[in-house]
Amino acid sequence: MSFSQMRLSLLCAVLLLAVGAAGLAVMSVDYGSEFMKIAIVKPGVPMEIVLNKESRRKTPTIVTIKDGERLFGDAALNAGIRSPKNTYRYLLDVLGKHFDNPLVEQYQKKFPFYTLVKDEETGTVLFKHEDGALYSPEELIAMILQMAKEYAEAFAEQPIAEAVITVPPFFNQAERRAMLRAADLAGLKVLQLINDNAAVALNYGVFRRKIFNETALNYMFFDIGASSTSATIVAYQVTKVKSPVSGVVDTFPQLTVKGVGVDRTLGGMEFQLRLRDLLAKLFNQAKKTKNDVTKDARAMQKLYKEAGRLKQVLSANADHFAQVENLLDDEDFRAKVTRDELESLCEDLFARVGKVIKDALDASEMTMDEISEVILMGGGTRIPKIQDTLKAAIKREDLGKGINTDEAAALGAVYQAAHLGKGFKVKKFAIRDAVLYPIQVEFERVKSKEDSSDMSKTIKRVLFGRMQFYPQKKVMTFNKHVTDFAFEVNYGDLSFLSEFELRAFGNTTIDAVTLKGVEDAYMKHSADSESKGVKAHFRMDDSGILYLDKVESIFEKLVSKDADSEESTLSKIGSTISNLFGGGKKEDAKGGVDEQQKDDIPSEEIGDQPEDKKPDTASEEKKKVEAELPPDADSKDKQPGAKDEAKDEKSEGSSADKKDEKKEQKKEDKKPKLTTIKADIKAEKQTRDLAEPSKEKLKQSKKLIDDMKKRDEEKDLLEKTKNEIEAFVFEAQHRLEEKNYKLCSKEEERIAITEKLMTATDWLNEQDESTPRKEYESKLKDLKSVTKDLYGRVNEMLERPAAIEALNSMVNHSMHFMVSMKNFTGEDQPFTQAEYNALEKLIAETKEWNKTVNAEQKKTSLREKPKFTVQDVEMKIGALDREMKYLINKVKSFRPKTKAKAKDANKTESANNETKAKDTKKTSKKDDPLDQDIFEDDDGDDVETTEGSTVKDQKAPGHDPDDEL
Repeated sequence: MSFSQMRLSLLCAVLLLAVGAAGLAVMSVDYGSEFMKIAIVKPGVPMEIVLNKESRRKTPTIVTIKDGERLFGDAALNAGIRSPKNTYRYLLDVLGKHFDNPLVEQYQKKFPFYTLVKDEETGTVLFKHEDGALYSPEELIAMILQMAKEYAEAFAEQPIAEAVITVPPFFNQAERRAMLRAADLAGLKVLQLINDNAAVALNYGVFRRKIFNETALNYMFFDIGASSTSATIVAYQVTKVKSPVSGVVDTFPQLTVKGVGVDRTLGGMEFQLRLRDLLAKLFNQAKKTKNDVTKDARAMQKLYKEAGRLKQVLSANADHFAQVENLLDDEDFRAKVTRDELESLCEDLFARVGKVIKDALDASEMTMDEISEVILMGGGTRIPKIQDTLKAAIKREDLGKGINTDEAAALGAVYQAAHLGKGFKVKKFAIRDAVLYPIQVEFERVKSKEDSSDMSKTIKRVLFGRMQFYPQKKVMTFNKHVTDFAFEVNYGDLSFLSEFELRAFGNTTIDAVTLKGVEDAYMKHSADSESKGVKAHFRMDDSGILYLDKVESIFEKLVSKDADSEESTLSKIGSTISNLFGGGKKEDAKGGVDEQQKDDIPSEEIGDQPEDKKPDTASEEKKKVEAELPPDADSKDKQPGAKDEAKDEKSEGSSADKKDEKKEQKKEDKKPKLTTIKADIKAEKQTRDLAEPSKEKLKQSKKLIDDMKKRDEEKDLLEKTKNEIEAFVFEAQHRLEEKNYKLCSKEEERIAITEKLMTATDWLNEQDESTPRKEYESKLKDLKSVTKDLYGRVNEMLERPAAIEALNSMVNHSMHFMVSMKNFTGEDQPFTQAEYNALEKLIAETKEWNKTVNAEQKKTSLREKPKFTVQDVEMKIGALDREMKYLINKVKSFRPKTKAKAKDANKTESANNETKAKDTKKTSKKDDPLDQDIFEDDDGDDVETTEGSTVKDQKAPGHDPDDEL
C-alpha cells in the first residue's frame, strides 16, 4: 500500500471529534532497547510520527550525563564514544530486576565500563556515576521519556500529558510497575502500557478492517528487535456486543492474542556484539600497536558503532569494508568482512529462531496450516539468513512485509491513545491481549473437626491461566475461613520456561496478603446469618498489572417482608437511579464482572474445599430456601415455571381464580426474603517480587529529574543568548560596510560602533561557565542601544518612499469619495453636512501635513534624525482609513425615511378612496347591472379604480411599488 493510500485509509478510519483544540493531544512512545518512536494525535493531525531536534523519525534511547549536562538522541550517541562511562543505554535490560539477576550479570559483561551497585532499599540495580551520584534505571528512563514528551509537545504545539507506552510482551508484573514509575517521574499520565506485539497487530488491523468478518483470520507477527525476539499469533474477527444500558448491538473488529513465543536475549545487539568482537580481533592481529583494543572502552565503542553500520550493509551486500579512523594510539583500522563470516559467527543464534515459532504455536494450540500469513517486524528481520531460517521453520516461501517495521508499534499505540483519550472518538477496534505468565492464589486449607493431623495442606487455585485474555476481573472465594488469615499471589506453572529463563524471571511470589477483620465480621453476623465465605476481588487492567481491589465477607439471612419494607422511599429512589447508571446491586451480585467474563470467574467451590469433596449441606439448604421463596412479579429472577403457570391461568380468563391468586400472592409476599450482607475486610499487602521504592525516595527522584530539567532549560537559554550576541556582532559588522549604512552615518559614528562590537567579542571569549545569563542579556541590550539610532535612520530611509506613496493613494481615494459623497448629503440622505465637512477638513489637514514634512525632510541630511517617521505616516493613513470605513458602513446600512412616509400616505389615501368607491359602486349597481360585471373581478373582490388610489391585483409581474420611492 502506498503512503497516500495509507493516509487516505487513515483519515477514513479515524473520526476525530475534538471538543476543543487546546490540550487535547495525546501521544505514544514505542520505547525500544535501542530506539524509540514517538507519535501524536491532535485535532486535525491524525496519527503522525514526531520528528526530533535532528528531524529524525526515531530517537536513540540513550542519555549522557556529564558535568551537570544531559544529552539525548544523536548527541548522546556521539558523546557515548568519547565518554562511554557517562552514557547509559539498553536500560530495559535491567529495569525492574534484582541486582543478582542473571540478566544483570550479562549486561555487566556486555558493558564492563559501567559501575553497577545494589540498591539496599529495593535490591535493584543502580548506576554509579563518575562523580559518585547514583541513578536507577527508572530515573534514567524517566529522563528519556521526559525528552520524548518535550519532542511531542514541540511538534504538536500544545501541552501533552497523556500517553500510551509500549513494553515487551514478556515483561512481568515487577517490570511493568517499574515502567509506570518511570513514566510518572517523567510527568506522563499513562493511559495504558500496551505490549508492542499487540500495538503492531492493532496498526495492521486498523488499515484492513474491511477484510475481517465473523470468521477468524489468524496471522503471525515475527519480531526481532535490538534485545529480544518474539512471535505472536493474533486472530482477527468481527464481534457483536449488546450494550447493557441502551440495548443497542455494536459491531466492531477485534484482535485476540492466541499465542506468544519469546526469546528475551536474542536480538540485534547480540549480532552486533559478535561483529564488534570480530573487528577487535582483526585489529589486534594487525599488531599496529602494542595495546589491546579490547581493554580500551572508547575504542570498543567505536568498533561497536562501526559493527552496527556494517551489519546493516551486509544485509544487502555480500561483503564490505569496516573502517575506523584513529581507533587506538592514532592508528586507523580497515578490514574486509563478508556476510558468510557474520553468518558463521552467529550460527547458534539463527538456530534459536525456530524455537520461538514453535513456542508460539504450542501456546496457541494451532498449526501453521491455520496461519494466513507471517508478517515481519523489527530491524533484525532484514538479515537474509534470518529470513531463510524463518522460511524453513514455517515451511513457506512468502513472508509478509506489508507494514512499516520501524513505526507500526508507535502508530498502533497512538491509535489506542486516541481511543482512550477524552478528546477524540475513533472507530472501535477491540484488543484482547493474553497473560503470558499464569497467576495463582496460594493459601492454607482450614482443617475440619474430623481432621486430627498436624500437617496443614496448601491449596493452589489458578486466578489467570496462561494465554487467558485481559483486561478482566476475577473473584476468589474462601468458603471455610472464619478467622483472620493470609494468602499469597504468585506465578503458576512456569515449566514452559528454560532453566536460564526461570532463573532470570526473579521471585515468583508477587504479593503476600494478610486479611484482618474476618473473625470480627463473623462474630458480628454469624448469630443471625449464614456465612458464605470471604471474597477477594482481583483485577488485571489494560496494562497487564494485577490489583486487589477489595476483600469482603459475605453473609446471608432471611428477613421478613415487614422489616424489608421499612426501607425509605428516598433510599429506593437512590438505588434505582444508581442501578440506572450502572452502579447498582447487579454488579455487586456478580462480583463486578461483566457477563462476558462470567464463565472465567472461579466458582465458590474453588475456595478452601478439597477438589474431591462435594458441596456442603449449607449450599444445598440455600438452594432449598431459594426454591421455597415465592416468585416476585417484578423480579428478574422469577422461575420459568412460574411464568408458564401465570400464562395458563391468564388464558383461562376466570375472574374468581384471579382473585384467589391475588390472595395467595399477598400471603406469599409476607414470607421472609433472603438478603445478602457484605462486610469490608482490611487487606494488608506486601510486595514480594520487587520491593517498591519508598514515597520519600520517589519524591527525591522526582526532584532530581525536575532540577536537571531546569538546569537544561537554563543552559539552553544561556546558549541562546550567547548565540544572539555572536549573531548580532557579526551582522552589525557586515552592515557597517553596506552603502545604505554609510549614507546614514558619519565615519566617527561607525568607528565608535565598531569598537563597541570588538569589545563585546573580546568580552564574550573571556567568559567562563560561571557567568550568569543576566550578564549576557545586559551585554546584548547595550549593543542594541549603540546601534539603535543608525539602524532607525536606515530603516526610515528605506521605508519612507513606500509610506508616502501609500499616504498619497489614501488621500486620492478619500477625495474621490468626498466628491461622490456631496450628492448624498443633506436631509433624508446617507450623510450629514457635518460628516462631509469633517472629511473635507481631515483631507486638507493631511495634505498640508504631508507637504510640510516632506519639504522639511528634503532639507535634512540622511545622517540626522528624520523630521518624521514611517510610524507618523501610518497614523495619518489610519485616521483617514477609520473615517472612510465609518462612512462606507453608514451608506451600506442606510434606509431612506421617505419610504415609510410614502407608504403611510398611500394607505390613508387608499382608505379614503375605498370608502368613496364603495358608495359609487352601490349606486352604479342599482342603476346599471352591466356595470356590476365591470367592477367585479372573477373572485368577487372589489377592485378600486378611483383616481389617485392604488389598484389591487393589477401590478405587473416583478414590479414593486416600493422601487419607485
